This record gives sequence, C-alpha cells and structure tokens, in this order.
Amino acid sequence: MGAIGAGLAVIGAGIGIGLIGGRAMEAIARQPEATSKIQTNMIIAAALVEGAALFAVVVGLIAVNTGA
Repeated sequence: MGAIGAGLAVIGAGIGIGLIGGRAMEAIARQPEATSKIQTNMIIAAALVEGAALFAVVVGLIAVNTGA
C-alpha cells in the first residue's frame, strides 16, 4: 500500500509542477517585463511541491519496508 502512495505522490508532483510551469509561461507571455519575478515565484512553488512529494515518497517507502 505504501508503494501505491509513493507512486501517487510522484504523479501528483509531476502534475503540479507541470501546471506551475505552464501557468508561469502564460504569465510571462502576457507580461514579459515581469519575467524575473514570475520565474522566482515559479521556482519557489515548484521546490515546495517537490519537497512535499519527496516527503510523501519517503513515508511511502518506509511503510513498504516496515510492512505497515
């Protein structure tokens, strides 16, 4: 069961980061002068999503190894 949770965490992170990147590109296309601010916020948001996903994967793999 933990392996399923770890896999879902990775899929969710991929979707989340894809949405963040896509919306950032739309925002840059609409306001090119705000590129640096948009990129900074995009990187911070992607890092937070990736950190949460990594935590979920680790918890899922620990659950697999302990048999919980």
